[in-house]
Amino acid sequence: MVTFFRKSLNNNKLVCNELQKLLGVGFMRAHLICGLLGLNPKLKVENLSRQNVDSIKHLLDFRFYTGPDLVKINNLDLKRLISLNCYRGLRHRRKLPVRGQRTNTNAKTARKSKRYVEEN
Repeated sequence: MVTFFRKSLNNNKLVCNELQKLLGVGFMRAHLICGLLGLNPKLKVENLSRQNVDSIKHLLDFRFYTGPDLVKINNLDLKRLISLNCYRGLRHRRKLPVRGQRTNTNAKTARKSKRYVEEN
């Protein structure tokens, strides 16, 4: 069983489909990875050699932002917007929709403040 960023890939499925389970890897990036490494997109995970697995890991580590690195970058971008006090940062701070959506009748989930539930 192959593991990337604490995600186990199913051996019976195609490599491109299983790579899409990783955070930051979608359809296009999965097919790009297969193309760069010369892998057949219809190849199953169980048929990958150790060398192929290592090359995929190397490519994911040094070419793309994936997994925990992507989460860290997104959080830093949000903190930067909030610290700049720009419009988008203020909307994030107030937990309102950021991209111009209406708030009169919709966006109730965006307006709800997070409530803490006490467990006994």
